[in-house]
Amino acid sequence: MNKTTTPATEPAAEAPAPPKSAPSRPEPRPERSTGSRIGELVQRQGVLAVLLTVILIASFVYPTFASLDNARGVTVQASFLAIVALGMTLVIITGGIDLSVGSVFALGGVLAAWASPWGFFAALLVPLVVCGAIGLVNGLLIARANMAPFIVTLASLLAARGMLLAFTEEGATTYLVPKDSAFAELGQGSVWGFGHPILIALALFGAGGLLLQRTSFGQTLFAVGGSSDAATLMGLPVARTKILVYTLSGLLAGLAGALNAARLSSGVTIVGVGMELDAISAVVIGGTLLIGGAGSISGTLWGVLLLAVIQNLINQIGSLNSSYQSVVSGGFLIVVVVAQRYLARSRRTT
Repeated sequence: MNKTTTPATEPAAEAPAPPKSAPSRPEPRPERSTGSRIGELVQRQGVLAVLLTVILIASFVYPTFASLDNARGVTVQASFLAIVALGMTLVIITGGIDLSVGSVFALGGVLAAWASPWGFFAALLVPLVVCGAIGLVNGLLIARANMAPFIVTLASLLAARGMLLAFTEEGATTYLVPKDSAFAELGQGSVWGFGHPILIALALFGAGGLLLQRTSFGQTLFAVGGSSDAATLMGLPVARTKILVYTLSGLLAGLAGALNAARLSSGVTIVGVGMELDAISAVVIGGTLLIGGAGSISGTLWGVLLLAVIQNLINQIGSLNSSYQSVVSGGFLIVVVVAQRYLARSRRTT
């Protein structure tokens, strides 16, 4: 019987190894268009260009405008509004508004003058505690009770003005700051020719810029202003952030009022009327969006200086009264808001 042998099967050829794929590279980010970059630059630094242009023209037309004494006077007067506008900037970046700062500013000045006979620290501590408490209440009602910022701060405006009138017996009582006291020196003294309020305002703006750009709290402000719901889903402390910014706004308004009382040597009851509108105008002219989510501390500073320069220029003209400042400021505000809407629309289309 013949045996049949089956041929040995050859080992199957191994499948060729798949070629090694090159490591995946992250897709490059789409480059922004030139128009988008220009729009962002205009929003951030456009007010500075306008400010420098106005200063240059005014210096040629009115020689006294460019004097050092005039510059010192303009910056000292602007320092009080600047401190108030700093707090307003933080509030608006989160998408809120604070209408109470004008009345809180006046209340802080009266409380500082009232407490000044008890010493330097009492003159500062009393307005800061009271005005900070007003801001804290605003923040709690807005963040915890979900009430509209416009309504809450409008009520605080009326309440603070009412407290001021009750404390001064309808304005009949004026509290004076003792002359040659340390508190009076805080508002009237100077270093190298620059008044203390100017130096304090610059220090606060420097700290505010670092807070906004270099800390997680600053990034949280932008996130909350961009979308409060999205910030909540990201686990960010939305309520705590809103409470803090309104408290800071009250503290800064009270501090500005105290410095103003130290400079005037008295707690004047009629100051601060309409100051909240000036602060909002300076912030918006400086490039901060009213809807929140975008803004800068430096832009607010340029906006405050622009309003102060316009007021001083109107005084230089002489034939115009101070009411024209409101007309010019309102015109600037309308132009800036329209420009912001146009820039935002152009960014969405690019």
